[in-house]
Amino acid sequence: MPTSNTVFFTVLRTIFALRYSIHMNIKQWPSDERPREKFLTKGADALSEAELLAILLRTGKKGKTAIAVARELLISFQGLNNLLTANIKQIIRHPGMGIVKAIQLKAAVELTKRQLHFSIQNKDVLENYEATKTYLTTRLQHRQQEIFACIFLDNRNQIICYEELFFGTVNYSTIHPREIIKRALQHNAAAVIFAHNHPSGYAAPSDADLKVTKQLITALELVDVRVLDHLIVGANAVISIMDMQCGTNT
Repeated sequence: MPTSNTVFFTVLRTIFALRYSIHMNIKQWPSDERPREKFLTKGADALSEAELLAILLRTGKKGKTAIAVARELLISFQGLNNLLTANIKQIIRHPGMGIVKAIQLKAAVELTKRQLHFSIQNKDVLENYEATKTYLTTRLQHRQQEIFACIFLDNRNQIICYEELFFGTVNYSTIHPREIIKRALQHNAAAVIFAHNHPSGYAAPSDADLKVTKQLITALELVDVRVLDHLIVGANAVISIMDMQCGTNT
């Protein structure tokens, strides 16, 4: 049976071990537990969100590793989405996050957006519709106000450009068909996909959304520009008005 002295020294050793592990530099960790080495040997899928963030952050702060700072960030922002969509001013308020680390995070987000854009370029968007929806989600999902955007397409349904045209509540008084027609003609577009976000997070279209869609289809028919869809981006879904109408008709 262990004596009181034995128990005391066991507890004391445990406390010192915990304190040492908390302040230990990541380079002192076992190689299979270090984020970069783990990434190389097991792949990105094997890493937690905190470990992936730690790779981007590179360093922690006094008394805390990069992983500890990453975990604090995820808790503070209540998840990865909120963190990656926060602006630089919001990020640098967090202890251990200077301007350089904030820029590194925002640069990684921008690279992701550009990769998604490249993934749908020079392709028929209707044949790659899930990628198109994902691209629009990265553009619109976490914006704080309603934004009405257009993807202008050529006669092969390939992207000419993406443009954000109107800001504020989507209704016929804020959406100007003449401006959309003007932009479509300038781009020599044969078709267009509309998209806008609902900052409330609820993606279901409103009566105003449905009304505006019908009015825009009618207006663009006058210049032979096809409206392929109107997508509404919510917090957890992207809803196609055209799919809804087809489902209603069938």
